[in-house]
Amino acid sequence: MTKGNSEKTTANCTQGQGEALSGLDRIREAAERDKGTRFNNLMHHITVDRLREAYEELRPQASPGVDGVTWKQYGENLHANLTDLRERVFSGRYRATPSKRVWIPKAEGAKRPIGIPSLEDKIVQQVVVWILNQIYEVDFVGFSYGFRPGRSPHNALDALSVAITRWKVNWILDADIKSFFDTVDHGWLMKFVEHRIADPRILRLIQKWLRAGVFEEGLRSKTTVGTPQGAVISPLLANIYLHYVLDLWVIKWRKEKSSGDVIIVRYADDFVMGFQYRREAERFLRDLRLRLASFGLELHPGKTRLIEFGRFAAENRKGRGKGKPETFDFLGFTHICARTREGDRFAVHRKTIAKRMRNKVKVVRMELMRRRYNPVPEQGKWVRSVVKGHLNYFAVPNNKRAIDAFRTEVIKGWMAALRRRSQKAKGLTWERFQRLVRTWVPKARILHPYPSQRLRVTYPR
Repeated sequence: MTKGNSEKTTANCTQGQGEALSGLDRIREAAERDKGTRFNNLMHHITVDRLREAYEELRPQASPGVDGVTWKQYGENLHANLTDLRERVFSGRYRATPSKRVWIPKAEGAKRPIGIPSLEDKIVQQVVVWILNQIYEVDFVGFSYGFRPGRSPHNALDALSVAITRWKVNWILDADIKSFFDTVDHGWLMKFVEHRIADPRILRLIQKWLRAGVFEEGLRSKTTVGTPQGAVISPLLANIYLHYVLDLWVIKWRKEKSSGDVIIVRYADDFVMGFQYRREAERFLRDLRLRLASFGLELHPGKTRLIEFGRFAAENRKGRGKGKPETFDFLGFTHICARTREGDRFAVHRKTIAKRMRNKVKVVRMELMRRRYNPVPEQGKWVRSVVKGHLNYFAVPNNKRAIDAFRTEVIKGWMAALRRRSQKAKGLTWERFQRLVRTWVPKARILHPYPSQRLRVTYPR
């Protein structure tokens, strides 16, 4: 049950980075060598050096947790603090603190609960994630993209676009698991973790984080289900849960019950599937609801849809007297049935989700108005960062019109804010303002390659 585990400590608390990496590499080698190996000797990989590296990767400006300790304060006596932290972790005296709950607005107007862990919880969780990633990156399947090393939302978007255009996809199942992070069953989660992890101290650490609870408006509440959004460990635990509940089951279902092409791309709890035949798509949806229910999950009724989408969708719908093919949203983009520029081949075009862009523009304009009395260069730097960040994500092929519109709305909002500075500022002309635009606002241009080009480079096979 535990073969392949090292009996000796592969790294000590004074090791160099090369030794540290080799210690983690040995975990990956053992995981690759035998997919049934259960690791019972992982705790020694939590060293002071790794704790320090985790601390240095944290964002210094991040909000503190319930203990109020900031990154700067903790770093004033860093070595002593990390040494004490490691001793508490090894002796079992380490206690996870409840997450401080805050609410952030979502694109559709609702609010999402986010838990802010304490600084020490973040540090220890990050090191445990580094260790467990060596095991689970061997296990996780290729169509899982969310919060994994070396994988990004654009990798998932590219894979989806290429799969729809290259495979026989006529129906799309756009699925979303309802309140996934809030409904994960702790009992099932720990059973799934124990498939690979047999070190009782690592298992106790995970249980401590799951049971730490949340702190809101002066009250602490226990958590019996779910993983706190905002915790460093949560994305990995979510992927482990869905690996066993969804990913492996989809592979088995596809082999045993489908006669046509079936594709899937998953990013965290949001996934899209493509089917060649409608009857198989409907059958899969029925089976999926039952599968999720047996693990305490359910599909979001308002966000899960089966739509006709693919190379023949427009022609088939036209023959039945219906309009254009429906669209679906995934990772910030609306996906549309289209043709190549030459008009001879089917293509999937991606546009920024209109509602999300409107909400983003509204937030930016409000912030510009709040900053209107700041020095103009300071405002310009902020506007540049906003536009640049938007372009870095949304500047994909065939989305030029949307990124142009976003840039234009930000510019108009900035000018309106500057004209509100004073009576004199109302005389700001468009010509004078254009000098500021040329200085501070990046031009809207496509930054990403076509999906097939990047996918070919990223995954040469």
